[in-house]
Parts: sequence; structure tokens; C-alpha cells
Amino acid sequence: MPPSTAGPLPVTADDLEQAVQLALATLREAPSAAWDRKAGSLEWDCWETVEHLSDDLFAYAAQLGPKAPPLEGDVPFVWESRRPGGPANAIHADRAAGSAGLLQVLEASGALLVAMVRTTPSRVRAYHVFGVSDPVGFAAMGIVETLVHTHDLAEGLGLAWTPPADLCSRVLARLFPDAPSTTDPWLTLLWATGRAELPGHPRLTTWRWQGTPRS
Repeated sequence: MPPSTAGPLPVTADDLEQAVQLALATLREAPSAAWDRKAGSLEWDCWETVEHLSDDLFAYAAQLGPKAPPLEGDVPFVWESRRPGGPANAIHADRAAGSAGLLQVLEASGALLVAMVRTTPSRVRAYHVFGVSDPVGFAAMGIVETLVHTHDLAEGLGLAWTPPADLCSRVLARLFPDAPSTTDPWLTLLWATGRAELPGHPRLTTWRWQGTPRS
């Protein structure tokens, strides 16, 4: 039988749920005193980075929420930073709830996006700065945010983190169609988001995904 020439399967809400749950399982291993460490190459600490990731997932869900989603801008929540140089979020976790509460905020935000992707008709389009997108596109964006920010967090928290290759392949195909397809999918995703070198390819200093639907 000849080898299959089919590309990666489409991204699904189940993929997003898997990404969030894998991230949570890893982050729950972090020492309780480590959350004020810098998150990898970011200028934010690990607590702020989880808040930022939670905010991303919440914001993507919100974009899909209105009956007539906005096509020219974001749903106008107030995004604000708690300190100069910190991430501008609508979502902030109560510090008194500790790291368990912080991760509960992340899980809840991820669940909102999973639910919106599952229930929003595929014909719906909504604004994103990297291109007006569809529910599958927002799921893929949420997965990329989850995978790469968990990478940043793992570096800061001293944890091991390698997500499934098939998950990386699907989001690369959806959002980074020009990325190399014969290299390790996880390393390629890190390269495509400016976080790693890829043999034979210059390291990226600027990057963006293509959020518009593929068809």
C-alpha cells in the first residue's frame, strides 16, 4: 500500500481541551514559591504569564460570543496592566487564592473557549489582529498560545514540557502554512513563534500566524 499523502487532520475543540489539560498537569508540578520567577525569555513573571494566557483564551471565546461577532476590532473589554511593563489583561487572578486559584482561572478560561468552538457554527467569522478567523482558527490560536506560553513557564519554573507532535503539526498546518513540514513539529512551532533555532532556517526576530480560514 502506498504511503498516505493526506495532511494533518483539522484542529478541533478536543485538541484545545487536550492542550489546556496537559498544560495544567505540568504547571501543577511547579514549586509554590516559583511563580515570581521570570517566564523564559518574556519580561513577565510566571504568575503574570498564566494570567496573560488565561486572558488570551477568554478573549478568543469572547470574540466568538456575540450573535454578530466584530469583524473590525476586539470586543471592547478594558484591558489593563497591574504594573508598568506587565501584560494588559481583562483577566486577573486573585493572589490570595494562590497558585491553585491561578490555575483554576486558566482552566476556566480554556473551558470557555472550548465551549465556544464546539457550539459556534463553522461559517461564523470574528476579528483577530492576525486575520479575521473562524472557530477552528480561534481553537488553533488558543492551542498555540497554550503550548508556547507553557514552554515559557516551564523554563521559568524548572519543569519539563514537550507537547504531542501531532497536536503541533495540526496547528502549524492551520496557522503557519509556510513553516517547514519535514522538521520536528514541536521545535518547528517554537521556531515559528520566535523561541528557538531550526537547523537550516534563520531564527525569527518577528513572526505572526495566518488566522484567516484555509478555504
